[in-house]
Amino acid sequence: MPPSSGGGPPPAVEVRRLQVALGGVPVLTGVELTVAAGEWVTVIGPNGAGKSTLLRAVGGLLPAPGAISLFGTPSEALRRRERARVVATVPQSPVVPPGMAVLDYVLLGRTPYIPPLGRETAADLAAVDDVLGRLDLRGFADRELATLSGGERQRVFLARALAQGATLLLLDEPTSALDIGHQQEVLELVDQLRREHGLTVLATMHDLSIAGEYADRLVLLSAGRVAAVGPPRAVLTEELLAAHYRATVRVVQGEHGPLVVPVRRRHG
Repeated sequence: MPPSSGGGPPPAVEVRRLQVALGGVPVLTGVELTVAAGEWVTVIGPNGAGKSTLLRAVGGLLPAPGAISLFGTPSEALRRRERARVVATVPQSPVVPPGMAVLDYVLLGRTPYIPPLGRETAADLAAVDDVLGRLDLRGFADRELATLSGGERQRVFLARALAQGATLLLLDEPTSALDIGHQQEVLELVDQLRREHGLTVLATMHDLSIAGEYADRLVLLSAGRVAAVGPPRAVLTEELLAAHYRATVRVVQGEHGPLVVPVRRRHG
């Protein structure tokens, strides 16, 4: 799905000339990005390219005055509770309160809908139960997060974001701790929810084949700039990956997108 233009609805995400420096070091320099409502865009790039920084800026965790709009509203104009109803983020390493059970953690996703000093409603509990069921987590509801495997925790983090009911989902390496079976389950679920409920997805991924299978468009970040953008077949080319990842790969055209296969370099 290409970005909307003309008199259509505003894009879900619009980034214009984004500059971010961390500790005085430039990380993103002049990044431009548009994500249409209902689109799935995945940001790829080598380590240190600025992928996570870009997601944090879009999610409001880093200041970016005048550079980011969400559904037509300047990001800085959104209050915290308003933003939480629009944007849900699954970071790479969420902070988990010690001793917290899975059910209570996922319920935190309903915080934007619970009045101050109020309690969750039956509707909040039903929303959480539905998400736990979809992610095969009902059997873990009373377990402490600290007792779960990395892959199980990753599904719980996604469950909290989905329980939030936001229309924009930011996923920072959502499959990094998952085995291949759960990778497919999680991404198929996200794609199903996107189609059923009009979710917009902006993700980062290291696995290029998976990125190409699920995204409508890919954005290749390199050294803090957009090096390429377009459908997976246009971005996942042997030439671009060699130039920006310094990798020797073979790209095979699959049914749903290009498959990137590392090729061992010849010696001698």
